[in-house]
Amino acid sequence: MEGGQSTLFVSPSGESLLVDAGSAGERDAGRIVATAKQAGLTQIDYLVVTHYDGDHVGGVKDVSDRIPIRNFVDYGPRRNPDGAPEPTPQQQAGMARTEAAYAEARAKGNHIVVKAGDTVPIKGLDVQVVSGRGQVITKPLPGAGAVNPLCSAFVPHPVDTTENINSVGMIIGAFGRFRMADIADLTWNTEHDLACPRNLIGTVDVYLTNHHGLTRSNLPALVMGMAPRVALMNNGPRKGGSVEVWDTLRKTKSLEDVWQLHYSVKRDPTVAFEEVGAPGGPDFNTPEQFIANLDETPAHSPAYLLKVSVRPDGSFVVTNTRTGFNKEYKASARR
Repeated sequence: MEGGQSTLFVSPSGESLLVDAGSAGERDAGRIVATAKQAGLTQIDYLVVTHYDGDHVGGVKDVSDRIPIRNFVDYGPRRNPDGAPEPTPQQQAGMARTEAAYAEARAKGNHIVVKAGDTVPIKGLDVQVVSGRGQVITKPLPGAGAVNPLCSAFVPHPVDTTENINSVGMIIGAFGRFRMADIADLTWNTEHDLACPRNLIGTVDVYLTNHHGLTRSNLPALVMGMAPRVALMNNGPRKGGSVEVWDTLRKTKSLEDVWQLHYSVKRDPTVAFEEVGAPGGPDFNTPEQFIANLDETPAHSPAYLLKVSVRPDGSFVVTNTRTGFNKEYKASARR
């Protein structure tokens, strides 16, 4: 996506899990369906809509018009966070259109509402829901629960009154040897509740950066506490990849590599995203071989993806489909 979110998982059982569907229109839906067909899929078994922002749920109807979706998973009716300002008439109209399109698509399949502590019942994967509807798990996942010494440095951000706080966050496991964190757009203060005073998630192999790599998310105590070996940044050319997040990633001692969906062009900081430094450019991108897309135009074609292939022993390979460059990561000794 171009700063939106969509991740496709194909289980060892052959069932599929699509997390979010990007924005409305042909661009994102076409890319998603093309990827599904490349993976040999004729349907999507589970679609998780992490929250109702347009860059996550907007493309659902367009995808469902092109490939059947059996199960729609979300946190339930839209929740207006405490203290949220009243939307403008224009914003209200936009939300109504997005919700109507999603409801039309969802009516074609089975609807599953999840909350923190639930699972998504896809065969062959262990999908643990760790956040949703503004709440997070209160008990640690198996193997987690250690006191997190990084919590002493926590400084709260302004209270989040956006839809992001409702994000359905997940830890996705395979073969009992591999774990990936996809916590959507969950924001700083709520991330704290997953990481402090105890790390409720434990360690992961792959971390999909929260909120496209924006500084409103990616709490250091959470990122460093999960001790990922690889980070995947689902940024756009002009969205995500905040300087402050790069600082956190570079301080994460466990991290071997950062892979990016797009090259981040130099831009002014976005005050609404709580950015201070100016992101992008030579200082705030990973080496080019780790970047899937270099084109700055949103409608660029072809569009390239990052592919993670996991083996039963827990080892995995990440591939940049633009160049064919790949790197292998041995199975973690931690599990």
